[in-house]
Amino acid sequence: MGLFRLLFNTYCARAAQQTVQRRTHQTRLVVVAGTNAPATLPAMPASGFLRSKCHVIDGDTIVIARTKIRLAGIDAPELDQPWGQKSKWAMVAICKGEVITAELNGERSYDRLVGSCYLPDGRDIAAELVKQGLALDWPAFSKGKYRHLEPDGARRKLWKVSHRTG
Repeated sequence: MGLFRLLFNTYCARAAQQTVQRRTHQTRLVVVAGTNAPATLPAMPASGFLRSKCHVIDGDTIVIARTKIRLAGIDAPELDQPWGQKSKWAMVAICKGEVITAELNGERSYDRLVGSCYLPDGRDIAAELVKQGLALDWPAFSKGKYRHLEPDGARRKLWKVSHRTG
């Protein structure tokens, strides 16, 4: 398992670097502290909205129209943490085949734009993940918007996430 993870991480790092190199003509570049690889800062769309099918990165990040979007107000486990893979695949199940609307709020988180994302029927994707117990309300950013949707025991289950959220 250790060798597989090392090879997988090496592949992902190279793929990310190639993606950055392909996208340099569309975005401005910055150097991330502690690395030699530049990270892209996507341009904010003039309308503040993106709408298309998406690609899921993890439980709180999707890509729409080649732009990484971090779901506002929630925090899901990282892929290498307990429940991280389950959170990602729940996100895949929610978004699969759907046209997602992202309402961007102008904030940035690392190399991602931040926004609320909705299914065609108007459901908030972040709320759907929190209801399933696979993401937590992040009160510092949500002001408690999703807290009432957390199932009993979700904070204990996702303790690696909850230690950051209070």
